[in-house]
Amino acid sequence: MSTDRAPRLLSRISWWDAAIIVVTAVVLAVAAGAVDNFGTGRNFGFLVLDLLPIALIALPMTFVVITGEIDLSVASTLGLTSAVLGSLWNRGLPMETIIPLCVLLGAVLGAVNGLFVTVFKLPSLAVTIGTLALFRGLAFVVLGDSAVADFPASFTSWVTGTIGTTPIPNVLVLLVLLAAVAGVVLHATPVGRAVFAVGANEQAARFSGIRVDRLKFWLYVVSGAVAGLAGVLWTLRYSSARADNGLGLELAVVAAVLLGGVSIFGGRGALPGVLAGVVLLATLQNALRLSDVTNEALNVVTGVLLIVSVLLPNLGRSLRAALRRRRHRVVRQT
Repeated sequence: MSTDRAPRLLSRISWWDAAIIVVTAVVLAVAAGAVDNFGTGRNFGFLVLDLLPIALIALPMTFVVITGEIDLSVASTLGLTSAVLGSLWNRGLPMETIIPLCVLLGAVLGAVNGLFVTVFKLPSLAVTIGTLALFRGLAFVVLGDSAVADFPASFTSWVTGTIGTTPIPNVLVLLVLLAAVAGVVLHATPVGRAVFAVGANEQAARFSGIRVDRLKFWLYVVSGAVAGLAGVLWTLRYSSARADNGLGLELAVVAAVLLGGVSIFGGRGALPGVLAGVVLLATLQNALRLSDVTNEALNVVTGVLLIVSVLLPNLGRSLRAALRRRRHRVVRQT
């Protein structure tokens, strides 16, 4: 990264991003010391595998939310690609063919969202709530309530395996590479600048020559493709293709993105904060599971973090704006 791009990335990291990074480090340290078995190499592998689908989907979701849109259909896309993977495997297709077909299916599903948002000018919230139900319903049409589990060991063992004798999961390499690509694109390319410009003021972005609709369309395509990839990895990790795989995962993804400092209103956000939000959310869930906390309580934690991630940054901006107005009044009076 060039010397002029590094300050540009740092300028995108807000006080909230920095706070989340610090809080994440503190929570990791506390969990390692206070929760039995949290700091083991075995649990580190489980932690990475748990956060993998959230982190993967959060990468393109960050772009989408910064433009002022949202995609709530990602978990249903994951479930549909998982169901299709199982169905195609039952029909005798080789896994080398099935995997790219599932990623392509995810891209097509993302294109459906993109067309409704950019061509028909429908609100992304309404569109993706609708496709959330549609794609999940199609998953049950494809596979029903059954499960497919006899996948090749060479594929399942790679997803769950580690690098050599280390506790580092193989899939972490894939996540790091995709995160690096997403970070460069968002913070060091014209595409990234266009994403921020659209989120800050869509009309001004159009006047400046940015093809807003085309940009949003392709962001939805990428979001769908990555959700399809997450569906493949989810299925191979658990060696189970089911129509209900990833059910409710969209809330965890949105919570992680907003917790990472991306504004729900668009125009603001940084990928380091999002990745810290993903790690924080996954760490809390992992530590609570090791402490025998119920799934219902985990859902409560996710909901609370989602509310906090929206409420506190807006309160902070309102407070800073009030302080600036007060200083201006003091200056005028003097």
